[in-house]
Formats: sequence, structure tokens, C-alpha cells
Amino acid sequence: FTTNNGRHHRMDEFSRGNVPSSELQIYTWMDATLKELTSLVKEVYPEARKKGTHFNFAIVFTDLKRPGYRVKEIGSTMSGRKGTDDSMTLQSQKFQIGDYLDIAITPPNRAPPPSSRMRPY
Repeated sequence: FTTNNGRHHRMDEFSRGNVPSSELQIYTWMDATLKELTSLVKEVYPEARKKGTHFNFAIVFTDLKRPGYRVKEIGSTMSGRKGTDDSMTLQSQKFQIGDYLDIAITPPNRAPPPSSRMRPY
């Protein structure tokens, strides 16, 4: 699922069998990297090809301890720029078949919202 406002979907959008309307089906492997997934998204959304577009990835998964879903931010990439998360794989982040990926896309002219994963230095 994708958004183009730089924020991930709310967890209540995944409740009771519902999912957000922005579904993008990607067939890939567990060893796919975030950079490879970025390329697949850019094939579908030409506006995301602009240099400086920021992609923030999160896994949305069923919470086994209580009803509903949980989200885990796993990394980010940027169009036209190498980054430390580019080679991160789905498998390395414990992605499981049946989980969802939520990708928050931020256009280059807007700074992405602060993330708990981003360091201030």
C-alpha cells in the first residue's frame, strides 16, 4: 500500500478485513531489497521517479497477542541517491508471507515527516 503524503496508513485502515484503497500488488522474493522495491513502485508511479523522492517502508502484520495489526518501520530509500537501507532485504526484516508493506512516498519538494528511525546527526 502506498501514500504520497509522506505518512503511513493508520492501523485502523487495516481493521476487520478491510485494507486501504491504495493497493499495489508486487510479486517479488524474500531477498528483494528496498532499492529493488523502490524501482518497482517507480514503474507504476512516474511522479515518484523525480530525484529526491523519499520512500519510507514499513511492514504491517497481524498482532498475535491482541486483535488487529501492528506496524514496524524498516527503512527508507531516495530516488537518485544511494542510502544505507538500499540493500536491506524483506527477509532480513522478518517479513512473512501474508504481511503487508506500507510505503510512504514523499515528493522531493517536501521534507519527510520525522521518523523514530532517523538520527538527528
